[in-house]
Amino acid sequence: MRLSVIDHPLVAHKLTALRDRGTDSPTFRRLADELVTLLAYEATRDVAVEPHPITTPVGPTTGVRIRSPKPIVVPILRAGLGMLDGMVRLLPTAEVGFLGMIRDEETLQATTYANRLPDDLTGRHCFVLDPMLATGGTLVASITYLLERGAQDVTALCLLAAPEGLEVVRTAFDEHAQVTVVTAAVDERLDENGYIVPGLGDAGDRLYGVV
Repeated sequence: MRLSVIDHPLVAHKLTALRDRGTDSPTFRRLADELVTLLAYEATRDVAVEPHPITTPVGPTTGVRIRSPKPIVVPILRAGLGMLDGMVRLLPTAEVGFLGMIRDEETLQATTYANRLPDDLTGRHCFVLDPMLATGGTLVASITYLLERGAQDVTALCLLAAPEGLEVVRTAFDEHAQVTVVTAAVDERLDENGYIVPGLGDAGDRLYGVV
């Protein structure tokens, strides 16, 4: 597993506002959207491209375009939806799939309850969106689901990560799995309930309210 922690003043500034308990849901959604776009810039650094000849107003040249098969963006329901617009703004040609994962609050294990993805992901670069990498169970289950269907590379974008969750992801996949985690910060630890400390609370609730 490769880890990329984005060290940038704008990332730190927006993350600070996200952490603040006084930030309301509309502001939280806007900041999360902006932060994801900043993370996506780094997350797409290794996206596959191919040469593409064009003609400018002055003359011919060769640039690049994203290579087929198209990347696919996979938000993890429901909190991952709050990251979707910020990601596809930077990668508008990507396709979008969905995974519904739920965590058992006693065992902290994640199970799949819904998916809207192609059965065959052979050669696809998948970008998984999940705000919080806490225990790691949800992310491991999601990445495993994608790799089993042929995904070539899986890059997870997380607003925050805990050391315990990173270690779970690191040990879940061997050196042949091309897995990358991109995050704005690695926090101190998990508490007894599996929440990131200091964290920012429940991302889904702060995005959409308590349901």
